[in-house]
Amino acid sequence: MTSRERLLITLRGGIADRVPVAPFVQEEYLSFYYPEKTKLDRVIDAVELANELDFDLMAKHRAIETPHFLRHSYPDWELRRSEIREADMIRKRLEIVMPSRTLVQEEVRPDAGAATSGVSFMVTRHMLQDSDDATAFLEHLPPLNDTDRREMHDIAATWSGIIGERGVLAPWGFAGVFNFCCDLCGMENVYTMPYEDEPRYRALMEGISAAQAAAASALADTAVDCIGMQGHMAGGATTGPDFFHEFVMPYERHVVEAIRDAGKFSVYHNCGFARNLYGNYRDIGMTVWETVSEMPRGDNKLAEAKSVLGDKICLLGNLDQVDFLKRATPQEVVARTRDIVALGKPGGRFIFSTSDFLEKNTPRENVDAMIEAAKEAGKY
Repeated sequence: MTSRERLLITLRGGIADRVPVAPFVQEEYLSFYYPEKTKLDRVIDAVELANELDFDLMAKHRAIETPHFLRHSYPDWELRRSEIREADMIRKRLEIVMPSRTLVQEEVRPDAGAATSGVSFMVTRHMLQDSDDATAFLEHLPPLNDTDRREMHDIAATWSGIIGERGVLAPWGFAGVFNFCCDLCGMENVYTMPYEDEPRYRALMEGISAAQAAAASALADTAVDCIGMQGHMAGGATTGPDFFHEFVMPYERHVVEAIRDAGKFSVYHNCGFARNLYGNYRDIGMTVWETVSEMPRGDNKLAEAKSVLGDKICLLGNLDQVDFLKRATPQEVVARTRDIVALGKPGGRFIFSTSDFLEKNTPRENVDAMIEAAKEAGKY
């Protein structure tokens, strides 16, 4: 059975020949493993690594993560960009010039060499400063056009030709309504907005969820298999189940349903606290929840998550790659991996992985031990 077949069977709720083994690979580990490379790609180089180490790849590219309206200009929506590098930092400024006003967003991230594209920007000036900004933004927000759809199609077709049977394409989409609105307005403002100005909050969330659903439908009409959604900003450490049900879930579910109705799989990312949100996660209807992180980075226990969610949601996780995988002996890695697989394996709907992306300075022998132990223990 190929890696692609194995992953697709598992994503559909079936039981393959073994549990898929799909560590999260991005630029940080790729730059460590291939120090001679000056440019890295989450499909090209991840496929090379998966072939070398023999694991099942879920390729999580970021090329389509930024929405079309922040990549291209349209009538009454002119983008102006600038970027400066100083003191090992990259600072970006984006202006959106509309008839009634100009919106400005500023971001910063460290220059990490070949690994830079894997580092997320931190917003230092949010685009929507007040209700008038939000009204103008939603009024002029351009829909997808045929050029945007062709761009998605061509990118995914190229990826598909590269990954072949080594795995599935699971790029990050323009998806995760609450997360995206936090970037637009500021996380603290989005959390208080339902109480201070609920109509404004609803209008913003509805407008973004409609745009994300349209983008997800278009992306699903390409060669991708899954669409990644960012959900960690509405995590269990800051969000209770009642708030999530009332102010987050309807909008996230809109995007999940658009992905499902188009015949593709949704991968919902919350790599932190989530235990109090398990009921909400069942109601959203996501295909996969990653990464079931345990203490100290999350409050989850794989056995409990499997019991509560495993009949409906495919769980992906949950070996600690921050501390344990970098510091343990290969023998300890084997033992811990076997324990995790034993918990997740029964009944299928489980993909063994790390609790987030593999990090630099992770010993090769530990990665090998993890992969081989998971493959052996995961046999049905």
